[in-house]
Amino acid sequence: MIKSVLPLSLIIALRFFGLFLVLPVISVYAMNLEGATPTLVGIVIGGYALTQMIFQVPFGIISDKLGRKGTIIMGLVLFAIGSLICAISTDIYSLLLGRLLQGAGAIGAVVTATISDLVKEEQRAKAMATMGMFIGVAFAASMIAGPTLGSNLGVEALFYITMIIALGSIFVLIKLVPNPPQITHTYNNKVELAPILGNINLIKMNLTNFLQKGLMTFAFMIIPMILIKTYGWEMSDLWKVYLPAMIFGFLSMAPAAIIAEKKGKFREILIIGIVFFAISYLIIGFSTTATIFVIGVVIFFIGFNMHEPIMQSLASKFAKVHQRGLVLGIFNSAGYLGTFLGGLLGGMFYEDVSLSTLVIIIAVICLIWGVLIITMANPSKKKFLYLSLNEFHLENSGKLNNDAIDEWYINNTENIIAIKYDNEKIDEEAIKNLLR
Repeated sequence: MIKSVLPLSLIIALRFFGLFLVLPVISVYAMNLEGATPTLVGIVIGGYALTQMIFQVPFGIISDKLGRKGTIIMGLVLFAIGSLICAISTDIYSLLLGRLLQGAGAIGAVVTATISDLVKEEQRAKAMATMGMFIGVAFAASMIAGPTLGSNLGVEALFYITMIIALGSIFVLIKLVPNPPQITHTYNNKVELAPILGNINLIKMNLTNFLQKGLMTFAFMIIPMILIKTYGWEMSDLWKVYLPAMIFGFLSMAPAAIIAEKKGKFREILIIGIVFFAISYLIIGFSTTATIFVIGVVIFFIGFNMHEPIMQSLASKFAKVHQRGLVLGIFNSAGYLGTFLGGLLGGMFYEDVSLSTLVIIIAVICLIWGVLIITMANPSKKKFLYLSLNEFHLENSGKLNNDAIDEWYINNTENIIAIKYDNEKIDEEAIKNLLR
């Protein structure tokens, strides 16, 4: 598992590092460009998410049909081109174009689906948690590196760094990531959209990703602006808020992942994170000193980092093997829509609506959001059986289509049949007898 997961986790972490690197400083930087307005700055901050949202599902479907690696390379090339355009931009519109191209390389769901392909399902929670930890480290590092490098080298240099990171990630993909196995599943590659869009658990997960990412984008818009304009900080001082926020946020990741994955308490961790979001925004909105403001920011990132290691894993648990690319594409699209609207609406309302009013609205949204998650069931635990096709007869596989079998598929590369079943309805020996 390690040989498959670590390089893929590194690729997605490096890509997120490139995106996150500019977040702490881009609002202040963009406001000084020709043609800038608060609304356009908000779109620049979340603009990459608009194209991410548009291309997540197509990239997921393409990867399901044509292969994961080629799709990932295509996305990384687009990301590198967009980064270069951002680096050479001299006005707000060219910067926006570059951000949109950065987002067009929508490989998040494809990388997650690739991990799902390479890792047995009972190990997938650990694999997803590993990827989440890598993203968390990248997030923490970027929060410190962005303000520091941006103030010393210029924000333009940050975009050149992201371009180099994207090209380096292609090398990692080609050299270190194994090819996913060839899988034949029980549904003959037929993907029905209606059951996916109508799945109430997936709807709640998509909403969670939407709101979580929207609140994150709005936070990144207001944090540097308030600290610089209201409390007189310099850009080079921003690490003083992001460092403690990232340390406490990072420390919250492992306990949250363990409680969710090992104890099956996904719903409870999501609710705790939502409570932290509401409290943090209320503190931020009604703070009277920089110290209180920083405390609010720290609480926000604790909640955010509690969610981050488990979100992809939880969404994938509600998807069958042949649906993962599409399901995770929709899931990530919802998150990127939230990112875009968080920046857009934040830019539109920041100057026209008082911050105290905005945070009260956010707290009410969090209350409704929490109620919805309380009604979401934690995913049930299933057992898995892997049988060699040299010993068991594939012609009897039709007998597996019953209520006790959740799903089954054939791993042609390893010549095995993988069966996911409810051990309260059928046992391992009974399944073997069906195939003999």
